[in-house]
Amino acid sequence: MTKLSGGLGLWGPLALVSIATLAWLVALSSDPDGLMQRPPGEGRRDDPHGRYVAVPEQLPAQGLRDVVMRVWNEVSDDRVTLIAAGVTFYLLLALFPALAALVSLYALVADPLTISEHLRDLAALLPPGAFDLVADQIQALAHRQQGALSIAFGVGLAVALWSTHNGALAIFDAMNVAYEETEKRGFVKRNLIALVFTLCAIVSVGILVATAAVLPLIFSYIWLDRFQADAVLISRWPLLFICAFCAVMAIYRFAPSREPPRLRWMTWGAVTTTVGWFAMSIAFAIYLDRFANYNATYGTLGALIGLLMWTWLSVTILIVGAELNAELEHQTEIDTTTGKPLLMGSRGAYMADTIGKAAE
Repeated sequence: MTKLSGGLGLWGPLALVSIATLAWLVALSSDPDGLMQRPPGEGRRDDPHGRYVAVPEQLPAQGLRDVVMRVWNEVSDDRVTLIAAGVTFYLLLALFPALAALVSLYALVADPLTISEHLRDLAALLPPGAFDLVADQIQALAHRQQGALSIAFGVGLAVALWSTHNGALAIFDAMNVAYEETEKRGFVKRNLIALVFTLCAIVSVGILVATAAVLPLIFSYIWLDRFQADAVLISRWPLLFICAFCAVMAIYRFAPSREPPRLRWMTWGAVTTTVGWFAMSIAFAIYLDRFANYNATYGTLGALIGLLMWTWLSVTILIVGAELNAELEHQTEIDTTTGKPLLMGSRGAYMADTIGKAAE
C-alpha cells in the first residue's frame, strides 16, 4: 500500500494553474461567437468595437483593445493599489476574530487542537512563515477555549462574526469603486449581507480543512500505486481552485451595490482573478524563499510583513478582475443585467447604463 504522506510541493499548484488556463482558453474558443448563449431577439450588428455584443466572447479585437486600455486607465484612476491597501488593513484586523470563529465551528465536529495540522495542506499558497504565524494563533485559541467551546459557542461565534464582517464591508466598498457605484443599500441590509459572506467564508474554510483531514484517512485503506497516489494529492488543488472561483463569483455578484450582471459577464474576471491569485501565490512564495529575506529586514515581524504583502497582492488582483468585468459590460449597449432586458438608463447599474470610451 502506498502511503499518502508528504506532498508535491509547488508542482501541484503549478499544474493546476496550467490546466485551468488551458481549460479556460478551450472553453472560450469552443463557441467564439457565443451563439448558444445569445439572448433571443438580440441580433448581431457589424461593429468593429462590439457595441452590440450579447456576451463577452463576441467582442472583436478592437473591442477587446478598448476594454484592456480602459482597465489599464481605471487601475490608475481608481487608485486600485491604494484601495487594496485599505482593504488589506481591515482584512488583517478581521483575521484573528475569523480564526476564533473557525476554531469554534471546527470544534463542533473535531478536536480543535488538530485544526492547524489539517490546514497544513493549504500552506503552499501562503508566504513562508505566514502559516506558522496563523497556526500558532489557532493553537493558542484552541487551548484557551477548549473547555468552554460548547458553553460559550453562540456568544463567542456572534462576537467573532461581527468583528470579522468589517473585512467583508471593505471588500464591498472596493467593488463599488471598481463598478463606479455608490452604496445604495440600507445599513441593515448591507451588514446582513456582510455577515452572511463572513459566515460562508468561515464555513467554507472549515469544509476545506475537514476534507483535507478526511481524504487521507479514506485513501489510506485503498491500494494505490505511486501514480494514483500523486493523482490523489493533486486532486486537492482542483477542489481549492473551484472553491476560490465560486468565492470570487459570489463577491462579484453580491458585493457591488447595483443590479447584478449575468453570469457570463462575471466569468472572465473571476477566472482571471482565480488563475492570477494562484500564480501570484506561487511566484511570491518562490520570491520570498529564494530572493528576499524579510526576517533579516523586519526581524520577528518578517512573517507578518510577508502575510501583509500577500494579502495586498491578492486584493489587488481581486479588484483588477472586477475592473475587467466592469469594462466588459461598459463596451456593449446590450443589457448585461439579470432579468428582462431594459433600455439604457434604467438598468440600475452604471456600467450597463453607459458606454465606455473607445481607445485612441
